[in-house]
Amino acid sequence: MKAKITGVGSYIPHRVVKNEDFLNHTFLNNDGSTFSGNNETIIEKFVAITGIKERRYIDDNQVTSDIAAIAAQRAIDDSGVDAETLDYIILAHNYGDIKALGGTSDAVPSLASRVKNKLAIKNPGCVAYDVLFGCPGWVLGVSQAYAFIQAGMAKKVLVIGAESLSRAIDAHDRDGMIYSDGAGATVIEAVEGGEAGILGLAAATYTAEEAFLIYNSRSYNPAVPDNGSFIKMYGRRIYNFALTQVPAGMQAAMDNAGVDIKDLKKIFIHQANEKMDEAIVERFYKLHDMEMPKDVMPMNIHLLGNSSVATVPTVFDMVVKGELEGYSVSPGDLIMFASVGAGMNINAIVYRY
Repeated sequence: MKAKITGVGSYIPHRVVKNEDFLNHTFLNNDGSTFSGNNETIIEKFVAITGIKERRYIDDNQVTSDIAAIAAQRAIDDSGVDAETLDYIILAHNYGDIKALGGTSDAVPSLASRVKNKLAIKNPGCVAYDVLFGCPGWVLGVSQAYAFIQAGMAKKVLVIGAESLSRAIDAHDRDGMIYSDGAGATVIEAVEGGEAGILGLAAATYTAEEAFLIYNSRSYNPAVPDNGSFIKMYGRRIYNFALTQVPAGMQAAMDNAGVDIKDLKKIFIHQANEKMDEAIVERFYKLHDMEMPKDVMPMNIHLLGNSSVATVPTVFDMVVKGELEGYSVSPGDLIMFASVGAGMNINAIVYRY
């Protein structure tokens, strides 16, 4: 039995936030002291490293479950399935629903249950639950859908990745410019015969020294009340971790699939940081003494930023729909989904399109 993606959909928020919108921000060091350089220099260095020129934020009247439901409906429409026949709804996120005015994360009931409600699905046999796995959450959700199908426990699974990181960033932390909002979804079905489907996967969690490389803490501005809800990270340590561990994880998925890297057409990697992503994929190919092929790694981080769990399904949807210039996939293509993020977690899936 194959686990095949039969529908894809995404939601890109309408609100565009450009780098120049941060020119008047007061960026601080983690001890509350000010930077010696001006914001123009900070932004210039930021673009050189991340490749991000602008990002998208949700509207004030939206929360994560709202945009997740929109992406989900688009994936359902694309697949042509009856939503009442879905066996599972798996929703990956990390911060729940946070309102524009701030406050604590709201994840009870689960965001997956909220999406099921918004989709007006009445079938109690459609089980809805959330996945908290850092940025690799959507890839893990797809892996779980595959496991359910292989075990005969499901025939149709909706997997969503949605996040609104604009509600969890510290306005005084320059790393906050990385993060954005978005949602992507896929319908995965059990199918008999054919070549398309998941061929192999791999995942790992590193916690000995890496568990808190991404964490929540207070604002760098001591005047801001300490609610401990702002996303923080040790960027250089994450970079070194990713370059060391992610290529090996990608190779493990290839080995489990029993395929040759020379046949790989596209790598849909978590849009975390342009420089880091390129270095990861280059190292992956160097494991085989190969140069990274041109156009193997579609990127949308330049205009959309890092929307955590949403980046992989979003860039995949854009390529499938012909919305990312210069990139396409064709039936029979060997592709990979890969991610790294808080936990620290890594995972990868090899898929025959």
